[in-house]
Amino acid sequence: MLVARPRFGRATVWAESPLQLLSAVEAHGAGLLGNETVIHSRSDAVGMDATLAELLSQVPDGVSFAEPGSSVPALRAPDLDRWVIGDAYSGVAQAELLRGAADKEIVIVDDGLATLKLLATLARDSAAPLVRPRAAASSVRKALGLAVWFLLRRLARQNRLLVVTALPVPLDLEQRFRAVGGQLERHRFEWLGTQPVTEEINEPTVVVGSAMAADGLIREDPYLAWVESLTEDGPVSYFPHRRETPTSLAKLDRHPLIRVNRHTIPVEMRLRGLRAGQVVRALPSTVLASLRLILGPNGVPLKGHAVPDSWWLPQASDSLRRHLSSSLDDGGSPQ
Repeated sequence: MLVARPRFGRATVWAESPLQLLSAVEAHGAGLLGNETVIHSRSDAVGMDATLAELLSQVPDGVSFAEPGSSVPALRAPDLDRWVIGDAYSGVAQAELLRGAADKEIVIVDDGLATLKLLATLARDSAAPLVRPRAAASSVRKALGLAVWFLLRRLARQNRLLVVTALPVPLDLEQRFRAVGGQLERHRFEWLGTQPVTEEINEPTVVVGSAMAADGLIREDPYLAWVESLTEDGPVSYFPHRRETPTSLAKLDRHPLIRVNRHTIPVEMRLRGLRAGQVVRALPSTVLASLRLILGPNGVPLKGHAVPDSWWLPQASDSLRRHLSSSLDDGGSPQ
């Protein structure tokens, strides 16, 4: 069953990344959070200041922003109906959840492919700790993640767990998540689509950068060589991931046909003005799904490229490789 909209009441949001911030605004705009939403943002998150500045003057009615900081808002605050997070694997968010949800509803908004991983973990028949796939989790951290798995499952049975996503969720996964009581709602960046385009990009090829080399999952040299090879089709506009290193970006910036853009706000907000005749390329990434929603009506193709086996480093487990590749549905593999 779909959640009736618009909903009323008050929501508070803890956003630890610009994407979570945008996702919370979209969830409010879709009528899923209530008529009053206060967003608390993590002050040291890369790109957060620029995203806040972009959003401050144009957010939907009922959205306000608290002063950015490092403390998660209290779950048990009075007169609060919904407590909203993007990263259910966050240690600070999990610790606050275990203080007790009282009668609150918990809402989880998009935080990249981790959203799909969360749905799959909560839909499992057996308990599993909510810890990040790449994290070397201690026994204490695993215990915290396991306790939150049980808590979220209990809230799902009570119809008090809602996930709001723009990602395509496989039907069987959606059915299994709903079977344990979870509620799932979608948006298609409807609010963002009403906003003016603020950036013009003229290069025929746009590349959305990957953090996999910076995270030690793939070899950097072949990745950079692949990006440079895309200039065979003309100039390239490169939009870095927030974790890419200055040294890596400097290598790309030396190429006469590659323009490395400064990292500012989420690419979902920056690339909306692309036109037919341009193409977006990326390694496995959440943005493939979100940008398809945004750019599909413009006739802009998105080509996701599988990571060749020779690029992977040993610390990238088979399960992690499958997880990171789950956003692909076309595009083939770089050579």
